[in-house]
Amino acid sequence: MADSSLTRRQVLAGAGGTGLLAAAGPLGILGQARSQARATSAGADGTPEQIHLTWGADPASSVTVSWASPAQAAGARVLLGPGRGRVVPAIQRTYTDGINGETVWTYHAELTGLAPDTEYPYTVTADNDSSSPPFAATFRTAPAGRAAFRFTSFGDLATPNTQWVLSYGQSAYAVAAVESFRPLFHLLNGDLCYGDLNPASQPEVWRDFGNNNQTSAPNRAWMPCPGNHEVEFDNGPQGFTSYLTRYLLPDNGVPGFRGRWYAFRVGAVLFVSLDADDVVYQDAGAFVAGPAALAPAAGTGNPAIEPGTSFYIRGYSGGAQTAWLERTLAAARSDPSTDWIIAQMHQIACSSSATGNGSDLGIRETWLPLFDRYGVDLVLNGHDHDYERSFPCRGFDSMAGTEVATGAPVQTLRPHPVTTEDTGVFDTSKGTVHLVLGCGGTDANLDDYGVDKSDGLPRAKVFTRANRPAPTSTAGVYARAAADAVEDATWSARRDTSTGYGIAVFDVDPGVPGGLTSITVTQYHAVGADPVNPATGERGAPTPAYTEFETFTLVRPRSGHGGRSVGAAEASVTA
Repeated sequence: MADSSLTRRQVLAGAGGTGLLAAAGPLGILGQARSQARATSAGADGTPEQIHLTWGADPASSVTVSWASPAQAAGARVLLGPGRGRVVPAIQRTYTDGINGETVWTYHAELTGLAPDTEYPYTVTADNDSSSPPFAATFRTAPAGRAAFRFTSFGDLATPNTQWVLSYGQSAYAVAAVESFRPLFHLLNGDLCYGDLNPASQPEVWRDFGNNNQTSAPNRAWMPCPGNHEVEFDNGPQGFTSYLTRYLLPDNGVPGFRGRWYAFRVGAVLFVSLDADDVVYQDAGAFVAGPAALAPAAGTGNPAIEPGTSFYIRGYSGGAQTAWLERTLAAARSDPSTDWIIAQMHQIACSSSATGNGSDLGIRETWLPLFDRYGVDLVLNGHDHDYERSFPCRGFDSMAGTEVATGAPVQTLRPHPVTTEDTGVFDTSKGTVHLVLGCGGTDANLDDYGVDKSDGLPRAKVFTRANRPAPTSTAGVYARAAADAVEDATWSARRDTSTGYGIAVFDVDPGVPGGLTSITVTQYHAVGADPVNPATGERGAPTPAYTEFETFTLVRPRSGHGGRSVGAAEASVTA
């Protein structure tokens, strides 16, 4: 491990052998967020808030500092280094929310020419910054070349402000958990704040989300992907304006689509961040159920949004994202200095949640063949608010699903496990492991899993076609149907029935030339945090106590060995 990371033993020992180091309680952090929100309405100046980092084009030499301010900032800038240091002017991005008409001001300072694996102090300020002293923090750049490092991940975070739909106090503890594990960076797997579920107050929800994350995100890059709840009515062609204005992400080189998907590399690991909204069948974006239309604020120029309307964006890139993905994966597997490929997306190919969304055929038919062909090692998801791990999978089982309505066989392209022995060590050069990590902080924990009553095996729901809103028996009220197919989840290896909250910690070991490289993965869960545990019916409360649920290790040959393309005959497995 690099000096900037904690070992697993150090983390547990630091917590008295019981789990994660306790951090500030959600009430304290929520109070801070609320006071900042009040300052927004009362003191309209350029004081920085919602400060967060993302990687630049090369994480070893570039970092972007981003923030918002209550009103337009004058001379927004970052001072890099001790004292006044190097002055980096920020670019301004702004938008007016299409529903409530509020204008949002954001700023982004791109820091380039940095030294690898180096700690940098910085200050964020503006000419009309009323904070005293100005906000200051430090960050560390990524190492250059093969090196050990740590990253963390979860999705579905929300805010600690329970005024907002799906927000819950565990969100504050989840951010504190990231900081306690001291990763080099954090992956946030979509459904960031659920602003779309609070349509009249979307900027305020984003503000509480950003201020809550300020416990960790100014100290290390938080790298997001968009989820279905980043899709907002009247905010851009795909509804991503709130998201794209706040995050300046690595350029994917596809004109018109920057920020929706991207890639970055740390050491010998390529991280590919995708927008699965582009390929999934399930319609899970912004939706007006009824009975009244959703009316934007006066003066926005937008029409009212009628009941039964959903913002369904499947296919929005016209195949551009999938073509980019294949180019990116092919280049990585032809590069002998790349060992690992890790994909991040929100929706899921492999989920057996009973109360959540489940699996989606759109991902399976569009992207899993590419993951097989180019040897993607690990896929990280959110979406279902629980934890689930698959066995390594390659290819698919033919006609393994059943249509719910008719009982007829249906093609779900069920991923084929290359082993069902849960040894704790898995060779990902033979198959891809999928992790559901939708366990950040929402108040809708979903740790209830499907079971086939005929044989006791895990059972998964699968969307194989679009579930657009349809009228119900109540006049003016619309609803979406659940997944239309089921399958036995032979690919499912481990599910956490204790809680819907947790954080995954990944420790990358580059190994030695000619040997194996490894990633040790530990899932820590916050037992007792569930508002209601679906398995027991017991009520809990937010908790800072994250304890180990499971640890497993992924291995693959180093120096490009095992990274060959998989032939068509190997990529399809018939049941």
